[in-house]
Amino acid sequence: MTSSGTTTPPATADRAPAPAPRGSARSRLAAWVDRNIVAVFITPAVVFIAVMMVFPVGFTLYMSLHDWVGAAGAAPEFIGLDNFRRAFTEDPRFWAAARRTFAFTAMAVAVETVLGVAIAVLFNREFMGKGLLRTIFLFPMIATPVAIALVWRLMYQPTLGVLNQLLEFLRLPPSLWVADTSLVLPALALVDIWEWTPLITLITLAGLSVLPEEPFEAAAIDGASRWQTFWKITLPMLRPVIIVAVTFRLIDALKTFDIIFVITQGGPGFASETLNLYVYSTSFQYQNLGYAASLLVVFFAIVVGSAVLLLKFRRADDAA
Repeated sequence: MTSSGTTTPPATADRAPAPAPRGSARSRLAAWVDRNIVAVFITPAVVFIAVMMVFPVGFTLYMSLHDWVGAAGAAPEFIGLDNFRRAFTEDPRFWAAARRTFAFTAMAVAVETVLGVAIAVLFNREFMGKGLLRTIFLFPMIATPVAIALVWRLMYQPTLGVLNQLLEFLRLPPSLWVADTSLVLPALALVDIWEWTPLITLITLAGLSVLPEEPFEAAAIDGASRWQTFWKITLPMLRPVIIVAVTFRLIDALKTFDIIFVITQGGPGFASETLNLYVYSTSFQYQNLGYAASLLVVFFAIVVGSAVLLLKFRRADDAA
């Protein structure tokens, strides 16, 4: 306070910062951000997707048109579509791997769908211990695939495996399991079924929880049996949900690599070599990176085409 009785103004450090002068760079930047707020928030995500996804896909397409063995002193040589011509006309191993891929996927996804829907309908009812059983049933889905594959490889071991001990207990002859060329794909599909049936169950349970009650009440009044109710009411209303679940599993099953590689590495011989394993051996064992890139392009087209067909079927089913 001064001698005249007036108080001194507070320190300038305690004052709020003065607003930017009108027309300054900071105010113009703030105004531009306000006008383009959507672009400001979306651009980082678009750039990330372009760097992490679009570039690898584009580079794979580029390499698929070249012959390159991955040597440091050898530059990629442009050969056009020769890699694709080779795959479709000169490589029987590619066609055999493609057939095994589709056979494995069909076995696994078909059984997973039937079991997953049936178990979901069972868990949708009230019974003692339902929560505990549902939790235990979902455990395989959250386990590490490589760890699961290691456990199943020990179980399939012909001399010490627990599965052959079970067959011996039942007075049945032992089996070679994954060492048998005729059994290796069903045995691998069994591992996939055990691991991923809970996913179908989980998605179907979510669909069952939002179904309206009125159709079921009307069916009960009309005296419909449980099977008639399921077949005529539950299943048609669940069909869009089931198609979504099958689409997820189809994409994932087509790309299965970990459990097959850990358990058999494509053997015995090439009896369990799918497209994923063939691409792996072509690129990392034979160092034919250009040809491997063309196989990846074909494989990507197969996966995307399968998913698109299922989604179109779902839209057509919704329209009907």
